[in-house]
Amino acid sequence: MSANKILIVDDEQIIVRLLSMSLRSDGYDVVSANNGEEALAVLEKEAPDIVVTDIKMPVMDGLELLKRIKETDPDKEVIIVTGHGDIDSTIVALQHGASDFINKPVRDEALAIALDRAKTKIHIREQLAGYTKNLEQKVAEATEEIRRKSNFQQLLIHSSHDAIVAFDQDWKIVVFNPEAARIFGQTAGDVLNKMTIEELYPADLVARFKDEAQDDTRQKKNTGDIPWKEMTLKVCVGCNFPVRYATSVLHENGEFVGIVNFFQDLTEIKRLEKELVQSERLAAVGQTVSGLAHYVKNILIGLKGGSYVVDVGIKKNNTDKLKTGWQTIKKNIGRVSDLTQDLLTYSKEREPELAPCFPGEIVADVASLVTDTAAAKGIEIVSEVDPGLGEVTADPQTIHRALLNLVNNAMDACLEDEDTSKDFQVRIRAAAAGSDLLLIVEDNGCGMTEETMSRLFDPMFSTKGGKGTGLGLLVTGKLVEEHKGRIETESELGKGTRFKIILPAEPVADADKKPTKEDK
Repeated sequence: MSANKILIVDDEQIIVRLLSMSLRSDGYDVVSANNGEEALAVLEKEAPDIVVTDIKMPVMDGLELLKRIKETDPDKEVIIVTGHGDIDSTIVALQHGASDFINKPVRDEALAIALDRAKTKIHIREQLAGYTKNLEQKVAEATEEIRRKSNFQQLLIHSSHDAIVAFDQDWKIVVFNPEAARIFGQTAGDVLNKMTIEELYPADLVARFKDEAQDDTRQKKNTGDIPWKEMTLKVCVGCNFPVRYATSVLHENGEFVGIVNFFQDLTEIKRLEKELVQSERLAAVGQTVSGLAHYVKNILIGLKGGSYVVDVGIKKNNTDKLKTGWQTIKKNIGRVSDLTQDLLTYSKEREPELAPCFPGEIVADVASLVTDTAAAKGIEIVSEVDPGLGEVTADPQTIHRALLNLVNNAMDACLEDEDTSKDFQVRIRAAAAGSDLLLIVEDNGCGMTEETMSRLFDPMFSTKGGKGTGLGLLVTGKLVEEHKGRIETESELGKGTRFKIILPAEPVADADKKPTKEDK
């Protein structure tokens, strides 16, 4: 077969060099260029059979090069190299006549398949150009080629690791490959040309795909591909698959003719991700434990000091000393309890326990827990709950623990401020933000540098010296992450810090407007 001269176009020299070496070892004659303009000059001089070009380059990118090549030689085979997931650029390239595309990093097998396809096209064109007689033979050969391609497509669909489900204009299933049969628990024989979309998918998914099929904007733009998204696919009671899915809506002459859904089962990927997160978390706990010697030593010193004062009080029958010593012991027992609880919370995987709750009440409870301690240290605690925030579905333990950790940190930030002339204040706020719950804790304490902010959620990092372990924010971050939420931080040195927690928390429909506790 002909088509042995290949032009490689890429602005990265190392890629050009590696591809050239690989192709030459396969017997190809290779020429190269570093951008579109150079490629046009090489194209005119060397007349390569196939062009393999990167899509993103300086001076002239791959799409513009493709257009220029097709203007002068519509039959020139151009293979586009694109970044993984850049589906929009890939579609545009195919619309402008690209023969194929491959994703970066370029694998030898993928490039070989693409080149074989391009060479097949060139070969077919050469054959067709050479046919002058025997029309029946031409038709027979063309029919065989179509059959072969059809069989090849069927093989691709059948062997795909993605579940592929296609519907015709009447929403009947016309394609249902083995992976789809595994996920949906149905055989192809039971569903093909028998079941409709309503019988296969849950109602919410049916509505979503039908809305996408009727999108006039997409139809007018002549693009039926809808980007990949993630969701939980509920195929039956207790049968839930985390999947990544995409949709192609098919039109012919402006008329809807069908839709194709692609589902990638992410069950194993999600499992491995959770194992990786858990391993990293346990490693962080190990690092933290190994660095706790100084903190534990301070607790032991406190316990010994408290017990010594108690002993003195017993010997001298001094009630005041007994009380003082016992308060010291109680305080350090509390520090041991908090440390143990933080380690357990951070090391164990935990699913949020979602339940109807009133965030305003949780805010009031947190404020009441710290108000006396804060007042003794000259810090005012202010809580604010937006009137429109009622009952929501969320994990009350996550909200309470996260707020308490952040409020304690805010109080410490006030105590560490060198400017003692301030009227120190810690504000706790709760509000609704659409279907999310917004929780804010801010102070006017010492603030943080950019470097400190960048390390807030690192294991073993604390700005409190021997007084802290750094576990508080690690635990808070873990609880918020498990709740599918996020934390945002703003701080200015010498002026204060604001922590903002955003949690998914749907309002409870028709909830009794139970009053929250008065703001503190």
